Amino acid sequence: MAVTAQRIIVIGAGPAGTRAAARLVEAGLRPIVIDEGERQGGQIYRRQPPHFTRPPEKLYGSEAPKAVALHRDFEALREKIDYRPNTLAWGAKPGMLMTVTGDEAREVPYDALIIASGATDRVMPMPGWTVPGVYTLGAAQIALKAQACAIGAAPIFTGTGPLLYLVAWQYMKAGVKVRAVLDTSPFSLRLKALRYLAARPEVLRHGMGYTADLKRAGVQMANGITPLEVMAHDGRVAGLRWRDAAGREQSTEGDAVGFGYGLRSETQIADLLKCDFAFDSIAKQWLPVVDSDGRSSKKGVYLAGDGAMVRGADAAEMAGRLAACAALLDMGLSIPAAEIEKLRAQLAPMGKFRQGLEMAFPWPGHQAASLPDSTIICRCEKVTAGDIRHAAKDLDTPEVNRTKQLVRPGMGRCQGRMCGLAAAEVLAAARGVPAEQVGRLRGAAPIKPLPIGARLVESA
Repeated sequence: MAVTAQRIIVIGAGPAGTRAAARLVEAGLRPIVIDEGERQGGQIYRRQPPHFTRPPEKLYGSEAPKAVALHRDFEALREKIDYRPNTLAWGAKPGMLMTVTGDEAREVPYDALIIASGATDRVMPMPGWTVPGVYTLGAAQIALKAQACAIGAAPIFTGTGPLLYLVAWQYMKAGVKVRAVLDTSPFSLRLKALRYLAARPEVLRHGMGYTADLKRAGVQMANGITPLEVMAHDGRVAGLRWRDAAGREQSTEGDAVGFGYGLRSETQIADLLKCDFAFDSIAKQWLPVVDSDGRSSKKGVYLAGDGAMVRGADAAEMAGRLAACAALLDMGLSIPAAEIEKLRAQLAPMGKFRQGLEMAFPWPGHQAASLPDSTIICRCEKVTAGDIRHAAKDLDTPEVNRTKQLVRPGMGRCQGRMCGLAAAEVLAAARGVPAEQVGRLRGAAPIKPLPIGARLVESA
């Protein structure tokens, strides 16, 4: 089959998907680009609505030039690709992707599929996290970027990772009086990770700049904390109770809480296609197995960007282009070896920096063991930590999918995208085993809810 007859789908129009589509266009193809968002950019470079006029510097901080460039380059591609915004990829089987746009469902055939689905917040629940006024860091960022509103007039941000400081900084720049930035990671870990973080000195410098700006603005800052409870009054957030690094209990008043612990890769489509997964000891997550260029264990399926492993937007752009090159090579098209080698070399320091970030801002899986039994882990099904411990001990369930069958964590509309990692940690702690030993929640189509009136239209 001629290369030009190949049907290629790119899922996602963030940094990885955009660069993958661009490389395919360079090769003379017209890929289909499936974008769940209304406008291209992904989460990190999410665009504000057309009639909003906040400058890029306030929306994206030090990454503003890269965001503007990505948006500009995508607009130049629009006439050369089949772009389908507001479209959810909800299911997949070999050679076929299931999508829905509005109430119209389609089955879209493909010869090659590049999954650039990005990542979402990694969540460790705490008592009170279901109170109105509590948001993940990503949700807080969406409110600011895409809706030009704040989650509160006096928000508290907690958790760990670079996004914690970036979101707080973005809110401060928008004129919001941020009450506190409370990091669960001890500052000493950043010092230990410096030799890895130094692989990308410019990014490190920008991160330090955000922290310095927040301190100059008088924002309360603390490291090595343990969040204890979201305080509520009249059914709304009233503040956060927490324990400092010295073990003293503290409380900070505020009208909203944004929290998160880094990111988790969106891997559901790869899961539905039965790609091989392996536990990543750096990120403490199960991730699809890919080679250095993004090939999965399934022929014709490629992964790029944070949906394969979280390395940031710069790495996602390179990985997207590299995955496209891999797909083109596998179709029989000649790709300059120098291009492949250059992309691989550019990605090398990204891996080292990723290791430094996970060392400096670790996932606090240990917190799962001390959560009160009454803490809700799965919001969809109102499954508590006590329910999971009951399954682990009284029902003798050694694996998270068996726990799902018996007490329903991950059975709801998000299918464990929010609760899966924490549920596994609670189960593992109750069993006295490492988290990787209890497995991962398996996905099922539809990976997200579909409109009840969706109807199948002609495949395209």
